[in-house]
Amino acid sequence: MQDAGECITALPKKEHSAPEWQAAMQALILVAESGGPTMLARIGVMRALNRHYVPEFNPKGKEPHWGRRKLNQ
Repeated sequence: MQDAGECITALPKKEHSAPEWQAAMQALILVAESGGPTMLARIGVMRALNRHYVPEFNPKGKEPHWGRRKLNQ
């Protein structure tokens, strides 16, 4: 937990003040002070690390397997 806090505080001011990093710091403080679930802090840090990732939407998606099978005759 301390390593994560030091990593966040070592960020440049522009990134440090991003809302995602602020939420991650708040989650770390909440977990450290009140002994809350550490998964909360992990989720906050992971969301801050991946804040620029935009998932691509594939409208076709996966095709169902039953459309490709051939029946034995």
